[in-house]
Amino acid sequence: MTATTNRPTTAPTRAAEAIAVDTPAGTTVTTRPRKPVLAASGGPVKRPSAAAHLSEADVERLGKELDALRDRIIATRGAKDAAYIRRVIRVQRTLEVAGRATLLLSKKKTAFVAGTAMLSIAKILENMEIGHNVLHGQWDWMRDPDIHSTTWEWDFVTPAAAWKHTHNDLHHTWTNVLGKDKDVGYSTLRMAEDQPWRPFNILNPVINGILAPFFEWGIAIYDLELEAVKEGEKSKEALKKDLKAVGRKVLRQFSKDYVATPLAAAPFGSGKQALIGTFTANAIRNVWAHSVIFCGHFPDGVDVFTEEEIEGETRGDWYIRQMLGSANISGSKLMHLMTGNLSHQIEHHCFPDLPSNRYHEVAVEVREICQRYGLPYTTGPLPKQVGQAWAKVFRLALPNRPKPAAKAVNAAVPPRRPALPLVANLG
Repeated sequence: MTATTNRPTTAPTRAAEAIAVDTPAGTTVTTRPRKPVLAASGGPVKRPSAAAHLSEADVERLGKELDALRDRIIATRGAKDAAYIRRVIRVQRTLEVAGRATLLLSKKKTAFVAGTAMLSIAKILENMEIGHNVLHGQWDWMRDPDIHSTTWEWDFVTPAAAWKHTHNDLHHTWTNVLGKDKDVGYSTLRMAEDQPWRPFNILNPVINGILAPFFEWGIAIYDLELEAVKEGEKSKEALKKDLKAVGRKVLRQFSKDYVATPLAAAPFGSGKQALIGTFTANAIRNVWAHSVIFCGHFPDGVDVFTEEEIEGETRGDWYIRQMLGSANISGSKLMHLMTGNLSHQIEHHCFPDLPSNRYHEVAVEVREICQRYGLPYTTGPLPKQVGQAWAKVFRLALPNRPKPAAKAVNAAVPPRRPALPLVANLG
């Protein structure tokens, strides 16, 4: 049985039912229910403007095409895919060990630069291509207890279990739905014109500038769901439990990065440099992850949605929302690897549980489907996407500009000029 991580359910399954996920040992773990339950037919009262030209038959056909595409990739997963993720893990762990070992001699500038660079790349690979994707259940089909969404704990201060709930269960379900998607862009920051402006939003650029190098801490705070506690949707007991889990994770991360590595470097006179190197590596990883995430969700061309636009969603409508609410990053194979293949954010949001190394082949067909159905497919190079996302951060720090007043419909119409007399036989 294939794990159903992040997959929307279709009626008649009830919204209150739990979703079962296979574990390596064959036991079953239940996760919190995914909502909304997708309608079997029909569609929302109002579709997004970019998809308003599609009929219900068009949307149903599009959904079936994308389901067939996913099923084809699922059917062809195998040894080549498993070898890929194991190879990436070996490279990542080799870079981490080499980076930390080199920092033992980081009193020398060349060793400091080399060690920090290797550790930074190792942390990026672990966070983006390995941790993020393993926790999505992309490799659960291998039944390898060491590479499984129920056992993996990543190199991030937020515990994997908390992140899987807020990211997999909530963000991927309510992608860009105002009032429902509580991800970083729609809570801490104002990232949509339809969000009410508050004086606090003037700090948008400052908050985002601080968030980038400390991105993992922002995610950890978000994963605590403090707003849900305030609104009574989450108990204080649950918050205390989550705070303890975060505390244990922080202790683990600090012990590894800011105690063990500097202490090991101290006999070589490089303790201070090793401490700075590990801090820098974490900051570089955080800035990179922040940039990739913002490129995937906030550049020009990415839509936000109202609850009205998702009420009555079918499978096809859900796919359309994922495509309109995401953006890709163009680039080389190295770019795709270093972004955790979130450079294929559109494909990831459509198929979050497919192996990341297959997104490049899926992207060709998804783009062709978008073109055939007249849907936008937002993509661009990293500098352009980052620039557009930051421009939005600055622009939405200020209130919306008032829209020009519409011309009065019943305004007086000036009298027409009298028609000129017809003149015959001009020649």
